[in-house]
Amino acid sequence: MLLPSYDSLPIYDVVESVITELQASKQVLLHAPTGAGKSTGLPLAILHQAQLPGRIIMLEPRRIAARSVAERLAEQLNEPVGKTVGYRMRSETKISASTRLEVVTEGILTRMLQQDPELGDVSLVILDEFHERSLQADLALALLLEVQEGLRDDLRILVMSATLDNQRLSALLPDAPVIVSEGRSYPVAREYHPLSPHQPFEQSVASAVLRLLQQETGSLLLFLPGVGEIQRVLSQLESKINDDTLLCPLYGALSLADQRKAIAPAPAGMRKVVLATNIAETSLTIEGIRLVIDSGLERTSRFEPKNGLTRLITQRISQASMVQRAGRAGRLEAGVCWHLFSQEQAERAAEHSEPEILNADLSSLLLSLLQWGCRDSAQLHWLDNPPQPALAVAQSLLLKLGALDDKQQLTARGWQMAEFGSDPRLAAILCAAREHAAKEKDSTALATAAKLVAILEEPPRRGQPDLTHWMTINQRHWQQRANQLIRNIISQGERQRMGNKYLDNRNEEINPDLIPELLVQGFPDRIAKNRDNLGRFQLANGLGVALEREEPLSAEAWLIAPSLQQGSKQPDARVLLACPLNIEQTIRQYPLLFTEHTAIEWDDNKGSLRAWRRLQCGRLIVKAQPLAKPSEAELQEALLNWVRQEGLSALNWSSEALQLRIRLEKATEWLPEIDWPPVDDEALLNTLEQWLLPALKGVSNLKGLRQIELSSCLIGLLDWQQRQILDNELPTNYTVPTGSRVAIQYFKDKPPVLSVRMQEMYGERQNPVLAKGRIPVVVELLSPAHRPLQITQDLAAFWHGAYREVQKEMKGRYPKHLWPDDPANTAPTRRVKKYL
Repeated sequence: MLLPSYDSLPIYDVVESVITELQASKQVLLHAPTGAGKSTGLPLAILHQAQLPGRIIMLEPRRIAARSVAERLAEQLNEPVGKTVGYRMRSETKISASTRLEVVTEGILTRMLQQDPELGDVSLVILDEFHERSLQADLALALLLEVQEGLRDDLRILVMSATLDNQRLSALLPDAPVIVSEGRSYPVAREYHPLSPHQPFEQSVASAVLRLLQQETGSLLLFLPGVGEIQRVLSQLESKINDDTLLCPLYGALSLADQRKAIAPAPAGMRKVVLATNIAETSLTIEGIRLVIDSGLERTSRFEPKNGLTRLITQRISQASMVQRAGRAGRLEAGVCWHLFSQEQAERAAEHSEPEILNADLSSLLLSLLQWGCRDSAQLHWLDNPPQPALAVAQSLLLKLGALDDKQQLTARGWQMAEFGSDPRLAAILCAAREHAAKEKDSTALATAAKLVAILEEPPRRGQPDLTHWMTINQRHWQQRANQLIRNIISQGERQRMGNKYLDNRNEEINPDLIPELLVQGFPDRIAKNRDNLGRFQLANGLGVALEREEPLSAEAWLIAPSLQQGSKQPDARVLLACPLNIEQTIRQYPLLFTEHTAIEWDDNKGSLRAWRRLQCGRLIVKAQPLAKPSEAELQEALLNWVRQEGLSALNWSSEALQLRIRLEKATEWLPEIDWPPVDDEALLNTLEQWLLPALKGVSNLKGLRQIELSSCLIGLLDWQQRQILDNELPTNYTVPTGSRVAIQYFKDKPPVLSVRMQEMYGERQNPVLAKGRIPVVVELLSPAHRPLQITQDLAAFWHGAYREVQKEMKGRYPKHLWPDDPANTAPTRRVKKYL
């Protein structure tokens, strides 16, 4: 083994400090900019100089970076990958008994912790590129901190980043020393060249690339938001680029050979243009780059708890990412970076990118936490706590998949799903296949499920959406992944008993008839019903989805659609992969997915209510049977369902009921010390059984429903003491000095108003107040003809001030009425002068 030399790397200056702090502290934070050698130099230095008794595990957030870093580390030792340095990722492993430094990714570290919480033979865990704040890195840090607290006080954690958020990390890890490596980079001239709004994006970008290549020497790295943009810019450049320039795309789904071509130096006498996603921002060293063009865009995912879909969005990158991208130009010599946006836009950008944990589907995270034995995420230490709405959606999904029981504990299937390490939906498919194979003695179930999961993990980027078609296609990476999955889900004893046929995923072992059945196990909410035979479907969760009209699947009555893409412009999500579904067979196989409901609808043709008993899958109506004479209980339930469907506005809200509702809303605001019942739309719809159901006795149609006086229903939400407080502090009427009871009008968005003729308020010296004196009433003083004369919230000030002007004008207009000089001390009246 050839020992490497570190003194050529900037990180060498802090190696001794890092090793010293690791010996004294449980956690160490390292800030080292791009090019310092933190990924490819420091791990080897620690390995050879720190004399750690156990292995070193280094977490990389991306597969391409993990493989590249491991290969670079092994190359420095003049060894093949898998000897001293190895790597482990989802579909590939290269380690041996002599491996002392493992580069891992994609949840591998989490699975290692689940299998061996003490990490018995591990001395140090390195979290590299932590500034990317991947979900797995956040989870790994939370679990490692708990391991340190309860199991391994000798385990060390090194958090490395190029743009470390030191303030927040130091708050989470107050005892962790912070080490800063200055790094080494050559000057980079950063210029801003906004794209023309009158030219297509890809064309403008290609023009900028050609201009910079003409002006400067060296190879160029172009950052684009996604694969589609890379391919379109590539097509723009192919016919215009010089023969001495290679065009190399770089993104995660590329083959290993193409990825290596993009990373390797250009052949002698040539230069290259690498068209990359943000995968090239960190970790990867792309040889020979001195020019960078930054589109300023990235494609990121946003999970939407309301519909359970993850939507891809294109957004501006953060300022930290801009620095990272520009820094790629100054690794070997002075470089140039063109940002294809204005400097003003750069200054307005966010300082850091948002952590993935705040915008991700958390079903995998929740499954990992439950497997860990943590039922409350707040028990762990997080930089950003997992959002509760996303955790609630994740819990609901795990219940549907059979991973949780009614007590929110993992079922036997849930434990199996967690051990597979796949996305919970895909793990449910694998569990279902295993159960089916054992029950039916069906040798095709596992092969079918494994191939299906392999395709859903890395779906085809283009082509027809019929999933059954892709199941017949021979793709090497799908076959390899399927074989690996089969090995994972079959125990050693089962493999010996079943034979090697299970390890050879041949086409004849695929059973197309099982595909819908397996998909239902993983995607019960993605059952879809045809809406119009024009490619528009509705999912069981209520979301609208669509296919192109010419697609054969658009004519199917029912589909199951595991792969969808939610766009930002179209209301319906696009179906990427789906297959036909026999709904009758699904009802027989999975009756628990379907529920019976009684519903009542207004029939416009007959002018009456019609009652139905419906079989539903989520929000989809599968079957409907008319009911000739529903029972009173069924009728009441149906009426409540009708109100939920149509909304509260479908009821007859009298002015009395509306005023009561506003009074209760204002009581919550003005008297917060009292526990008032919520009366917003959502709360009332959720509590219909409590306040509306008692009034439905004897009601059999919409006419009767709309005759219900809702104020008497709402008052039933209050106990006796609450009613007394409401009537005393927010009364419906105010007794004016003449003894008249005048209504107080309450409003949602302005103070309460008392409208009364001025003569009836004579003698009232102080302004009326409500809510224990906290809220003054707006007094609208009216003329004898009931027209507004003055509006005030300070009656005393009005009598002594503006009243004089009103008095002058009104004496002439209404001479028969009383207009005294001292109204505050004059007896009030309802009469004219001759009766006084």
